[in-house]
Amino acid sequence: MSAPCGKVDVPRRHGRLNREGLAMLTTIVDPVYPDAFGALVAPLPADIAALTARLVTLVGAHPGLSGKVMPGWQSVNFRHGVAGHVCAVFPHRDRVALYFEHGRLLDNSHGLLEGDGLKKGRYLRLAPDDDIPVDMIGILLSEAIALSA
Repeated sequence: MSAPCGKVDVPRRHGRLNREGLAMLTTIVDPVYPDAFGALVAPLPADIAALTARLVTLVGAHPGLSGKVMPGWQSVNFRHGVAGHVCAVFPHRDRVALYFEHGRLLDNSHGLLEGDGLKKGRYLRLAPDDDIPVDMIGILLSEAIALSA
């Protein structure tokens, strides 16, 4: 893998991760989320697990953010030391959502964020074949931190 968000070809069996594929994805996000991340993505289709790993790696690389797998929420939540809870990555069977806690306050002139009916949050929905908008996610993360800091 050449970049944190590059495509990852993971070994799979019948569309699901096999043990080697799960170990590979868990290694991508190690050492922060080793066992808990593996348990989170294990029941998901391989392409969703790979997309989740790429997105978690991208968000986790943003300065000041630290992540934690939340098994009850079935997500990886990210906090900032000053701003508090900023966002979370929620893998689903057919997509992965990057939820911004105060997303309604973020600039959405680019039209990437969904959830206009939500009280305070908005989310970016990604499917396995979508390109991850790396630069826009970085801008959104910085804006979310600045709004809450």
